[in-house]
Amino acid sequence: MEMEIISAAVMLFLIMDPLGNLPIFLSILKHIDKKRRRAVMIRELLIALFVMLLFLFLGENILGFLSLKQEAVSIAGGIILFLIAIKMIFPTEGGLTGLAAGEEPFIVPMAIPLLAGPSILAALLLLAHQDPDKMFEWSAALLIAWGLSAFILMFYEGFNRILGDKGLAAVERLMGMLLVMISVQMLLDGIADYLATLS
Repeated sequence: MEMEIISAAVMLFLIMDPLGNLPIFLSILKHIDKKRRRAVMIRELLIALFVMLLFLFLGENILGFLSLKQEAVSIAGGIILFLIAIKMIFPTEGGLTGLAAGEEPFIVPMAIPLLAGPSILAALLLLAHQDPDKMFEWSAALLIAWGLSAFILMFYEGFNRILGDKGLAAVERLMGMLLVMISVQMLLDGIADYLATLS
């Protein structure tokens, strides 16, 4: 049980990619009054957690409504995670915030999609569908991953000073490599389950 929680927490933490989001958070928060930054960060983190928990607990109902089989969800989840991992290893340039200088973010873009993005929501749907009897374990894994991400993002200035731009880029690529392996395993499991249903 503990290993399931840890492995799920690691996967969710890698998808949340707090270190990869650090430069974007820095660019958003530097235009906001220093006294407001922590309050804004806490608010956005809590909104993201609420959205993710909502998807985790309603995931099975959504997939049931769409009549999707576990094998299809597993294969699709593996493909999505693989694409996210490739973007982490080979990042693209370009502004992602869509905010005017000095404008305080609310829900978008910090809570959604930087923290609770399509990839993490898809992963939560997958977990809920794979084993709906283990919602306590999945909730614990989500809270661990969210807590670690929140810690890194709350102390974003310190991590940025310690690691620097090159260090952040290197760590994100390493996390991307780990996520590639997780996504390939998920894809192979989905294919194996599908082939088993045919035989």
